[in-house]
Amino acid sequence: MSDKAAATIDPVLEEAIFTRRVLRFTLGIGLAVTISAIFAWQLAFIVPVLVAKFLVDRTEPTIQTVYELLISMVVTIAIAWLVSFGPVQYPLVLLPLLALLMLWAYYLFSDPKWNFFATILIVSTLVLPYLGILHPGAAIVVGVGLSFSGVVAVLIFTLLHILLPDLSPNRETHIAAGLTNDQRLYESVRALIIAFPVITFFYFFEITGALLTMIFIAILSLQSAGSKSVKVSLFLLITNGIGGALAVVFYNLLVIVPELVFYVGLAMICALFFSQKIYSDPAKAPIFAGIFSALLVVVGSTASSTDADVATNFYIRIAQLFMVGVYMVVASFFLETRNWKFLTKRSAV
Repeated sequence: MSDKAAATIDPVLEEAIFTRRVLRFTLGIGLAVTISAIFAWQLAFIVPVLVAKFLVDRTEPTIQTVYELLISMVVTIAIAWLVSFGPVQYPLVLLPLLALLMLWAYYLFSDPKWNFFATILIVSTLVLPYLGILHPGAAIVVGVGLSFSGVVAVLIFTLLHILLPDLSPNRETHIAAGLTNDQRLYESVRALIIAFPVITFFYFFEITGALLTMIFIAILSLQSAGSKSVKVSLFLLITNGIGGALAVVFYNLLVIVPELVFYVGLAMICALFFSQKIYSDPAKAPIFAGIFSALLVVVGSTASSTDADVATNFYIRIAQLFMVGVYMVVASFFLETRNWKFLTKRSAV
């Protein structure tokens, strides 16, 4: 639908569309948090993040959504199997393979059509081999958990659209990539340059508790790899900081009232607030979506933790979130102040 056509939508219909999307987002987050908290399988805390991503990025479920889900499950299990029997103890073999998979994920991520699959691929690529090093045999269990999280997120997304179908006359689900193949490759290599050094550091030194940090860096690095990457990284630092601050408030309220009903209700109140901001001003939607995602990841990973010292680990996660933002700014500044002729030469053709 063109901008001119979009502008002619009846105000009553436009208000109904907005209200339904806010309601769908709020109920979706509430359902996702409830299921992930009750059943608490491996990486269950990712379900609300995926549900939020679906509801913001996609108008409705399509066969492409199911297709991406099936492929991501196969690839995740394949990576988990290879990790269990493959070269995890040989960094000089493992790290180049990780770099290739990350490059593929970043390339796909630049096309909204493959956004979901790329997200799962990035997480699988970093988390599963790392677990294979620290805890041999755990990769298969976590791989199945990650795949199951994707299945649950798609089912929740589909269920909500069955119960509350979108009223928008614009049924276009995916936005065009907007970049040529060479430009996408260029941006993907830049993202890899930002993320890979710290990933290599964690793998070589086998730093315990670095999984969340790696996930944040992997997912956020592509967003800071384009033009004006320093400004985008500063934006990510601010959103992560606000998300972390809200997570502190959220966590301390949960400490006062450690009840599932209160946890779900608080998550739905946050979802209600952020969904209104996201859908009322699409230009600023990435800001509020980024803050809400940071909040979900930090609080969700802490709520699902079985560690004895939960409070200490929560603040460690907040510190990790902040360090990711600082690293992104520094790495993006370094990247932007260099003349990458070997990358720009081809993309300029």
